Amino acid sequence: MTESRLAEETFFRPVRPGNAFEDTVQRLLQTIRLGVVAPGESLPSERDLAVRLGVSRDTVREALRSLGEAGYVVARRGRYGGTFVADELPRPEAHDGAEAAGAEAVDLEEVLALREVLEVGAARLAASRTLPAPERDLVWRALEEVTGASPADYRRLDSRLHLVVAEITGVRSLVTLVADNRMRVNRFLDGIPLLERNIAHSDEQHRTLVTAILAGQPDVAAAAAEEHLAGSAALLRGFLA
Repeated sequence: MTESRLAEETFFRPVRPGNAFEDTVQRLLQTIRLGVVAPGESLPSERDLAVRLGVSRDTVREALRSLGEAGYVVARRGRYGGTFVADELPRPEAHDGAEAAGAEAVDLEEVLALREVLEVGAARLAASRTLPAPERDLVWRALEEVTGASPADYRRLDSRLHLVVAEITGVRSLVTLVADNRMRVNRFLDGIPLLERNIAHSDEQHRTLVTAILAGQPDVAAAAAEEHLAGSAALLRGFLA
């Protein structure tokens, strides 16, 4: 099988609709970091990528813009223009979350798997409870604070919202577990760029999650949490795996 066929069948296949932007970034990063498209070589056109990945051209354009800002691709105009993999890629250690955390030996996949178990379960449990007014206000306020937060404050307020969801389950030990896991997740998150499109998408997913919790819809809340975590996991795997 040739490299181009490998790329087409392995990486340039339809992504999941729920996290189209994040999965598009992950796929493109994989093609670059695994050498399927080498430095200096061009990526398929926006139109071609949109068709192959099953996403809109706007999603592809936003993903390429984000990767350009992170230093992975460059856009060239003219007859032979297009999007090219940067001649010199960002150094791996520049986006190494483990190294940013002081080289702590934490396995990314283990951290992400535990996060899914804890936070999807917390969302389901929170939505299963009849929440008193103070707890409803608490989770709604946490949502409002993270929505539209500045990049400097975003990760802190994002963490707070996720902890509040655990808090309103009423299970104290769960809060401790979520907090410990979130510290590990943040060590990885701190090692990758904050992407504007991902922040906007996360805001939408947060609102869906909180709305489901307040409406007492456990299955919807669990599905929203699972989809949201999958988007973060896609970016972490793309930049760090």
